[in-house]
Amino acid sequence: MLAVLRQCLGLFNRIPADKAERLIHEAPLLAIDLELTSLDSAKAKVTSVGWVEGLGNTINLDSCFYSVVRASGDFAQSPVIHGLIQEHIAGGKHVRDVLKRLKTYADTHIWVFHNANLDLSILQRVFADTGIHCPPVMFIDTLKLAVYQLKKYHQILPPNSATLSVCRQRLGLPAAPAHNALDDAMATLQLWIAQNHALNGSKAIRFGDLLHTRAVDYRKMEKK
Repeated sequence: MLAVLRQCLGLFNRIPADKAERLIHEAPLLAIDLELTSLDSAKAKVTSVGWVEGLGNTINLDSCFYSVVRASGDFAQSPVIHGLIQEHIAGGKHVRDVLKRLKTYADTHIWVFHNANLDLSILQRVFADTGIHCPPVMFIDTLKLAVYQLKKYHQILPPNSATLSVCRQRLGLPAAPAHNALDDAMATLQLWIAQNHALNGSKAIRFGDLLHTRAVDYRKMEKK
């Protein structure tokens, strides 16, 4: 019990108290997805970005954003998987323009990812490479929340049990289009809403109440 308490206090110390005390249903959310050329955070290039805003149990469809990102070099199989062709990528927006728009949400929204460590590591690197300062962000990781829930029933997680599609299926959400940044951002936000309801029902809880799951965290966006 003491170890758990220390662990939770350690996580709390990394998150500003005012943010940890925010009621979840009152906090604006921004679900984000990046489509990448690889899963190597040190080398991956961003080929597209999508995001959508939410609040409580609602999703603001008017807030949907999607952009192909201009890139060059070896894309391996990424364009095939994500439905992009070289012409699309060559004509995309410069990543700097997308990042300038994205950083405006850092102070106002809780960011939501499925596999936050990958996407945030890449965003940190790209913000640094472009010389754009982004304030620290508080975020939710639906993958980590899924792992927390799965570990209640499994000592060793079944293969692919925490993928976005399988997590949605487990909670009764319909199949969603995959490998498009906006579709995946929308699917992630829907998953978070379902996870929060499954875990907490209609209770008005604070972000600090989820620290023990390790699905809520706070990160400075300077490159490590």
